Amino acid sequence: MSAPASRIAATFARLRQEGRKALIPYMTAGFPYVDITPALMQGMVDAGADVIELGVPFSDPMADGPVIQKAGERALAEGVGMTQVLAMVRAFRQGNATTPVVLMGYANPVERYDLQHGKGAFIRDCAASGVDGLLIVDYPPEECEQFAADLRANGLDLIFLLAPTSTDARMQQVARVASGYVYYVSLKGVTGAGHLDTSAVEAMLPRIRQHVTIPVGVGFGIRDAQTARAIGRVADAVVIGTRLIQIVGELPREQVVTAAATFLREIRQALDA
Repeated sequence: MSAPASRIAATFARLRQEGRKALIPYMTAGFPYVDITPALMQGMVDAGADVIELGVPFSDPMADGPVIQKAGERALAEGVGMTQVLAMVRAFRQGNATTPVVLMGYANPVERYDLQHGKGAFIRDCAASGVDGLLIVDYPPEECEQFAADLRANGLDLIFLLAPTSTDARMQQVARVASGYVYYVSLKGVTGAGHLDTSAVEAMLPRIRQHVTIPVGVGFGIRDAQTARAIGRVADAVVIGTRLIQIVGELPREQVVTAAATFLREIRQALDA
């Protein structure tokens, strides 16, 4: 039996036909209010998001800068764990059957979920909830072949990070197990760090594409329409997280969805221009 087709692959195929780039916003699940996530996800889609990356709160998020760390801490303090994240995806799926959802997080909550619910429970429950892909920051590709195969058998993609420091050998390893898209981290350091050098990204993407045939998204450091447009010229997708979390973080509940949508609409227009 062949694996079911992935919603992520279908989305990128459609965008390619339309000559457009994917807009992928990142939001920490349960932030800034626990119950707002499904409505916020749909608001981002209505504003032009093509894929949603949903951060799974974790107590030791080594790749995340202070903004996303604080968002995760707030969500954890409100009791948001993997079970709650999957429930949020299920709630989103009640009104949206097409937009891919990628969970981004760390190995510990994934492995703890299987310990609590039984071997294979995590993949099974992700598929049942409507998750389309996973980006597990601290899972190296050389240890993921079976995990990737199990995911693909359930119609889920395993997405990996590549960095400015990635060697050709690492790119080949990632190419062998990754599906959906790869996420190129445009800066050395954590999320939200530093100044984005678009010319360095432009120079790196052809090297990545020598090894990787699936779409390449770029994130870390994209903060406005101008940088998004510059990255969109060379990448297949633009990922925005830190800036979005800064925008909604201190707002009253009734303003959150509108503020996120307004920001993303500007980015969408810039990508399509």
